[in-house]
Amino acid sequence: MNSFKSYGKVDEADQMRLDASRKTRKRIAVVAISSLILVIVVVSAVVGTTVNKNNDNRNDGGQSQSAPSSMASIKAVCDATLYPDTCFTSLSPLINSTNVQLDELLKLSVVVAIDELSKAYELLELKNCSEPLSLALDHLNDTLSATHHVDSSSIKDLLDDLMTWVSAAGTFQETCIDGAEEDVTEFLRKSTELTSNCLAIIKGFSNVANSYIQRRRLMSLSGDEMPEWLSFKDRKLLQKTKLPGGIKADVVVALDGSGKFKKISDALKAVPDKSTKRFVIYVKKGIYYENVRVEKPKWNVMMIGDGKDSTIVSGSLNVVDGTPTFSSATFAVFGRGFIARDMGFRNTAGAIKHQAVALMSTADQSVFYRCRIEAFQDSLYAHSNRQFYRECNIYGTVDFIFGNSAVVLQNCNILPRRPMTGQQNTITAQGKFDPNQNTGISIESCTIWPYGNLTMSTRILDGHGRTIPPRFTLTI
Repeated sequence: MNSFKSYGKVDEADQMRLDASRKTRKRIAVVAISSLILVIVVVSAVVGTTVNKNNDNRNDGGQSQSAPSSMASIKAVCDATLYPDTCFTSLSPLINSTNVQLDELLKLSVVVAIDELSKAYELLELKNCSEPLSLALDHLNDTLSATHHVDSSSIKDLLDDLMTWVSAAGTFQETCIDGAEEDVTEFLRKSTELTSNCLAIIKGFSNVANSYIQRRRLMSLSGDEMPEWLSFKDRKLLQKTKLPGGIKADVVVALDGSGKFKKISDALKAVPDKSTKRFVIYVKKGIYYENVRVEKPKWNVMMIGDGKDSTIVSGSLNVVDGTPTFSSATFAVFGRGFIARDMGFRNTAGAIKHQAVALMSTADQSVFYRCRIEAFQDSLYAHSNRQFYRECNIYGTVDFIFGNSAVVLQNCNILPRRPMTGQQNTITAQGKFDPNQNTGISIESCTIWPYGNLTMSTRILDGHGRTIPPRFTLTI
């Protein structure tokens, strides 16, 4: 498969290199976590000295040393957040604790965010908010669970995960606010502030770890431009020839009845929940008129077609006819580790129907390779989490690549279509709203082919959005 030659051949030698790189990163991570501990010890020592001086002459009725020390630690952490008063109040149960550690502060910050969001979820009975808030809770619960299994050898990967999941939790709450039929900003104010504070605390951990890892990064082996989170087996899977000769499918979908299923949605029901093994669905050529959802429990699904112009999923849901943007996608992915290859996704609602999504992914570590994504306004909704698109064709008019994920578009063809009268083509609309989020759109080595006399622009939805085009070819 020649299209991967720019990354180098993925073979046993490459695997050895990747393994060596991972071992190096683990050694660096041990140094980083040790440094984190050192920072905590130094801060504790300084705070403790100050507290002792202030309490030399205290009487028996005075406060214990642990309370001022803990209070100082909490204040130091909260001062680095966007909402320090909310932070201090939420972490105040630890004030009387002895030797408060930063990991305790982190865990409590996640717990209080979950509690507050759970109250909002139960009380806020709005149809456009139920699913986004449920997904926000899922991501916060995943974060809390991960903090109970900290391994010094994987601290960098863990911090990346936590940053990603809490960023996504905030994004799902913003999706509720944006899509609700009434103003719910104040109703969700406390939960969004607590989520933001949790993110800031994680960012503090991450900054210390990254300062050591980045300082030594030249020592590690690099050059592989695929995402680090994409496993060696999955890289090999992307390299293999098409079915039926190369990749073995678990189930086959075919309109003519030659497969086990005729509908993609039915095939997805056969996928085991939360599987750690790759489940391959082969979708034979044809136009599948259905709205497909890869639900959150459906992990590690790979869907492969007969080509981006041969296997097509088609729908037409749109905002004008009453479907919210978040629910309008012809193909929506929620389950982590999803891979699509040689598939087409389109929304045929047309420009007059405004927001009408062809493909939406909220799936962490999702990959789309050699796919066609075609609509008008809001074609590709790269909603949240980590995503990677390579050699895809993306068509649209207004804000047609948008969302708040950490997404890389690499070697893609970006094709602005002629918009309606009075509209202007805007390729990207990045939705970052919190400076601590690890989100942004990176456009790398892509070709932009505008149709006619079109202008290219990039729009940021608010003051924190990022679109990074380090290398691209503009063809007019």
